[in-house]
Amino acid sequence: MTSLNSFYRPLRTLMLAGVAVVAISGCALNRGSMPSPDYSGMPAGQGQQSVAELTARYKANPKDKVVAIHYAAALRAAGQSQQAVSVLEISMGFYPRDVDISVAYAKALTAEGRFEQSLQLLDNVIRPEAPDWNALLVKGATLDQLGRNQEARAIYAQAQVYAPGEASIAANMGLSFAMTNELPAAEQHLRRAVQMRGATSQIRQNLALVVGLQGRFEECRALYAAELPPAQVESNMAYVRALLTQQNRWDLIAKS
Repeated sequence: MTSLNSFYRPLRTLMLAGVAVVAISGCALNRGSMPSPDYSGMPAGQGQQSVAELTARYKANPKDKVVAIHYAAALRAAGQSQQAVSVLEISMGFYPRDVDISVAYAKALTAEGRFEQSLQLLDNVIRPEAPDWNALLVKGATLDQLGRNQEARAIYAQAQVYAPGEASIAANMGLSFAMTNELPAAEQHLRRAVQMRGATSQIRQNLALVVGLQGRFEECRALYAAELPPAQVESNMAYVRALLTQQNRWDLIAKS
């Protein structure tokens, strides 16, 4: 029998939702590691422009850790996870004990499917007495992608203690429930997430996907339409229907 996680494998690409793209600067941050930049919800053209601009900035100064972290995030969003890993491997050489670089590197490793290596790195970064919430977020997402969903949710709950009101934590909790086919719970967490600080377009699109997977197509379309151009809305709606066909969920929706 096929596991529910295999049905929801496409959702794994939506994990590690991140928080809002932060301005690239050298300013100090006082809430643990720097929030993970998220380029995943950008239109394709804007994403390509971001990669081009960050490539130039990275080449000009590969030792600039903030630029390296943003560059790697933009590469991951463009599907270049292996290149993102390479960028951050170099940064680890410059900053071997830096939490920001370590968390970004772990995130890139997870995107590349190197889960155990990511977990080992994160366990070396997370201090038991004062864990970094961003590192916890990445660890939870990595556990989710290994199918260890209950462990992941415990990690997200821990992260919420240290960063209450962070949209990325609630969003990843929601996607965790979506991966185990608990769609009402997934929707509940994602609806909370979109009301929180740092809510991104990608989080709102994830809510649309979960609504669509429950068969509420008009509501799903409206949520997508608030974020995307018409052609992309139609493409996403076709994707939702394809997922439902793959999962053979139409009868369940009709009975609900």
